[in-house]
Amino acid sequence: MSILRRDLVKLGAGLTLWGTTSRMAHAQSTATPTATPATASPPAAAPAPQATPFDDGTVRILAQRLSKKPYSPPSPALPNAIANMDFDQFRSIAFNPDKALWHGQNLAFDVEFFPRGFLYKPRIGMNEVTGGQSTPIPYDPDVFTYSNPVLRVTDDLGFSGLRLRYAINTPGVMEECAVFLGASYFRAVAKGQNYGLSARAFADGTGNPKGEEFALFREFWLEKPEPGVESIVIHALLDSPSLTGAFRFTIRPGDTTVFDVQSSLFPRQDITESGIAPLTGMFYFDANERNHVDDWRPAAHDSEALQIWTGAGQQLYRPLINPTDLQFSAFADSSPHGFGLMQRKRSFHDYEDLALNYQKRPSLWIEPIGNWGDGAVDLVEIPTPNEVNDNIVSFWRPKQPMKGRQEYSYIYRMYWGWDTPWPTQMARVAATRIGGLTDHADARFFVIDFTGAPFQNVPQGTSFHLISQATPGTIRNVVVEPNPEIQGWRTTFEFVPGDAKMCELQAQLAGDQGPISEKWMYRWTP
Repeated sequence: MSILRRDLVKLGAGLTLWGTTSRMAHAQSTATPTATPATASPPAAAPAPQATPFDDGTVRILAQRLSKKPYSPPSPALPNAIANMDFDQFRSIAFNPDKALWHGQNLAFDVEFFPRGFLYKPRIGMNEVTGGQSTPIPYDPDVFTYSNPVLRVTDDLGFSGLRLRYAINTPGVMEECAVFLGASYFRAVAKGQNYGLSARAFADGTGNPKGEEFALFREFWLEKPEPGVESIVIHALLDSPSLTGAFRFTIRPGDTTVFDVQSSLFPRQDITESGIAPLTGMFYFDANERNHVDDWRPAAHDSEALQIWTGAGQQLYRPLINPTDLQFSAFADSSPHGFGLMQRKRSFHDYEDLALNYQKRPSLWIEPIGNWGDGAVDLVEIPTPNEVNDNIVSFWRPKQPMKGRQEYSYIYRMYWGWDTPWPTQMARVAATRIGGLTDHADARFFVIDFTGAPFQNVPQGTSFHLISQATPGTIRNVVVEPNPEIQGWRTTFEFVPGDAKMCELQAQLAGDQGPISEKWMYRWTP
C-alpha cells in the first residue's frame, strides 16, 4: 500500500504514519465493538437514542471503573463491502455538510464525522450533551455521499472520528479547524494555517524496541455550545492495555487556537515510560541536517526545533535532526513553564513547496497548569528516508513511574499557532546551518543567526560574544558579527568532533551584562 503522508494531512487525518503497519494494527485492535456483517435485507429501524445524565465527572467515573477491569480489545470486523477499503475509496466517502451536527442552528460550531474503514476501523462512540443529558448520535449512511454505491452499507456502522468546523478564516464560512481521528491522535490549526504536527493523549514506551503502546479515544461527548459562545467542550474516554483516562477539552479557535485540557489517568499496571502531552511531527531535512538527502527544496519539516522554557526560567532551543540511528534526548527539569515543537521559518522561500506549504504548519506549545513536579522533556528522533513518516516525538516524562490502581491528573493548555504564546526580550535563533570545510576534513562549520529585541537600537560599537561548550569535541575560530540582512547577529565557528560519534553542543550570545539570547543546544552525529 502506497500512502503519501500529504494525502492524510489533507484528509485531516490525526494518525501519525511513522511505523504505519504496526501503529495501524494496534489502533485497529483497540476499537470498540463493530457492527455485524452486512445482510441482504434492510435493517430494522433503530430505537430512538436514550438520554442519560451527564456532568464533568461522568467520564472520569467511567474511566476509573474501566481501569479495574481487564483490557478487552474490540473486534476490527467490518462488513465485507468495506472490510478492505483502500485510501482512494475511503477518501471518496464524503460527509454532507448539510448533515453536520448543529448545522443551520446559528451556532459557532458544527461537527462532521468520519466513516469507518481503511486505517480507521474502530467504532468510536459519539454523544451529544445538552442540558446535562447525554444522547448517542445515531449513525445514518446518508450523512455521507459515495462516489461508489457499493461502499454505502446500511448496517449500523457508527463513526471512526470527528472534525470540528468553525468560521476560522472568513466570517460566515465554516471550515475545518480540528480533527480527532486515529488512536488518540488529534490536530488543529490557527487562522490561515494548514495541518501539520499532531498531538495525542498519552505516550507509553515511545522508541522502545519492544514496541510502543497506543491508547485509543473510544468515545466522545460533545457539549452543544450556547448561541454566541465561541468555544466548545469535548469529553473523551481513553483506553489501552496499560491505562484508562478521562479528558476534557475546551477548544477556542482563532489567530491562535487554544485547547484547555483536563486529564485524569488510571493505570491498570505500573508504567515506567509514560509520556504526558505528547507531540508528534515530521523532520526530514533543513540547512542544519541534510545528510543523505538529495532534494531540490531548501527544507521539509512540520517542526524545526524543540523549544523549552524551564522551571528555572531558562529558554532553550534545540534544532531537530534526522539521525542515522534512533536518538533519545532528555532535558531534566522541575515544573516547566512550557515546551513545544516549533516552526519558526515562515517564508515560502524557506521551503519552495507549492503543494505542502510547510511555512503554514502550526507550532504547538504546551503550558503546564499547576506544579508538574520533577521529570524531563523527552525528545525522540527517528531516522526517516523521506517525508512520509512522522519521526519526531516529544513529551513530559514524570520522574517517578506511574503506579497501577492510582489516579494521576494533569492540566495544561495547548497553543496551536505561529509562535509561542508569550513574548521574550531574549534574542532568538533564526537559523542553524552546518557544512563542511574544504581545508579541514575533520571539522564541521556552524552558522547560527540570531534576531530579536536585543538588536533594536543597538549603539554603534556594541559587541557580543559567544558562550559555547562541546561535550566531547572542540569549538574553535569563533566569530560574532552583525547580520544586517536580518537585522540581527551571526555567529560562526568550527567544530572538531575527533573520534566522537555523538557530541552535545551549546551556544549562547552574551553581552557585557550576561546572556542576551536563548540557549542553542544541538546534538551532532556523523
